[in-house]
Amino acid sequence: MPELPPLRRPPLPRCPVPRESHFLSFSRRFDSARERRPCGALTSASLAEHWELHAVWSRMGQNDSILGSLKIAPDVNDALLRGNPVVALESTIISHGMPYPQNLQTAKEVQAILKANGAVPATIAILDGVPCIGLNNEQLERLAKLGSKAQKTARRDISHVVASGGNGATTVSATMFFASKVGIPVFVTGGVGGVHRHAETTMDISSDLTELGKTPMAVISAGVKSILDIPRTLEYLETQGVTVAVYQSNDFPAFFSGSSGCKAPCRLDTPEQCARLIYANMKLGLGSGMLIAVPAPEEHVAAGNAIESAIKKALEEAKVNNVAGNAATPFLLSRVNELTGGASLLASILCYKLFFSYIALVKNNALIGARIAVALADLRRSLKNGQPRSAL
Repeated sequence: MPELPPLRRPPLPRCPVPRESHFLSFSRRFDSARERRPCGALTSASLAEHWELHAVWSRMGQNDSILGSLKIAPDVNDALLRGNPVVALESTIISHGMPYPQNLQTAKEVQAILKANGAVPATIAILDGVPCIGLNNEQLERLAKLGSKAQKTARRDISHVVASGGNGATTVSATMFFASKVGIPVFVTGGVGGVHRHAETTMDISSDLTELGKTPMAVISAGVKSILDIPRTLEYLETQGVTVAVYQSNDFPAFFSGSSGCKAPCRLDTPEQCARLIYANMKLGLGSGMLIAVPAPEEHVAAGNAIESAIKKALEEAKVNNVAGNAATPFLLSRVNELTGGASLLASILCYKLFFSYIALVKNNALIGARIAVALADLRRSLKNGQPRSAL
C-alpha cells in the first residue's frame, strides 16, 4: 500500500512590514485564550475574542485581508496596521439615499473630504454575501447602480444577507458592528435613528440606539432625524449608557436645525477634546458607544428651519386628526412635502431623495469626523511613545 504524503501546515501569511511584536502578541493572546476556555466551550465572550484574534492575525500581513467572512480593502488594512486614522461610512445613503449617479458622486465627494483631511475612508457594505470594509471605485459604482435593489441591512439582517450571498447596504447599526470588529473607532453618518413618535404603543425604536449601547465607537452625526421623538431618544440613549456630546454647541441639534430644544448633555469644542473622550471610553472599557452631534452648517440653517417648521405643523395636524401608529410617518412625510412645496422630498432620506442641505450635513460631518479621527490617532501615538498626557 503506497504511503500517503505527510500533512503540511499551510504557510503563514507574509507580512509586508514584519514586526516580531505582532506575532508574539498574537501568540500570547491565543495561548492565553486557549488556556482560559475549555475545549468545545463557546460563549459570547469567547466568540468575540475569536473575532478579535482573527482581526489581529489578518492585519499582520495580507494586502486584501479576509478575516472569517470579512474582507478589508488594502488601504484600510494598511492604515489599521500602522495606526493611522480610519473613518467608517455607511452605505445605505448610497443605495437608498438618492438616485444614480448623484449617489455615486456624493459618495466620492465625502470620501475625498476624509482623504483631504488626513483620514482613510472605509465605506462598509455586503457584496455577494461578503462584508466589505472599504470599497474601491468599481464596488462603489456597483452599489450605486444597484440602488434600492441592495437590501437595507441592519444588525438583524446581517446573517441572512451573508448566508444568501446577497448584496446589503449597511445601516448605522450594521456599519458599527463591522467597523468595531476591525478596530475602526470613528464612524461618520448623516443622522442616526431613534425613538419614533408614539413608540409607547408601536415599540418602534431604531436598532441604532441599542447598537450604540453595546458597541464602543464614536458616531459623528447631525443628531437624530427630526421626524423622530428627540427627547425620548435622548432618554433611551441615557438608559443604554451612551455618552452624548454636542460639538461646539450647548443645544442638541434637530438634524436640519441647530437646536431641538434639548440641552446638550456634554459639550466638546475641539477635535482634541473629542479624541480624549473617545480614548477615555476605550481605556475604561465601558463597552458602550458615543454619539457626537454636529449642528448644521450656519449657511444651511435657514433652509433647515423651514423644514423643521413644516414638520412641527404636520405633527400638530396629525394630533388633531388622530393619526398615530404606522400611519403617522407616511402622513408626516406627505404633509411636510405639501407644506414645503415638494422641497422635503429632496430633504428626506425616507423618500429616497436627497436635498442639498442633507448633502451639506454629511460633508460637514465628514470634515469634523476626519479631524477627530486624526486627533485620536495622534493621541494614541503620543501616549504609546511615552509622552505624559491625561486622556481626560
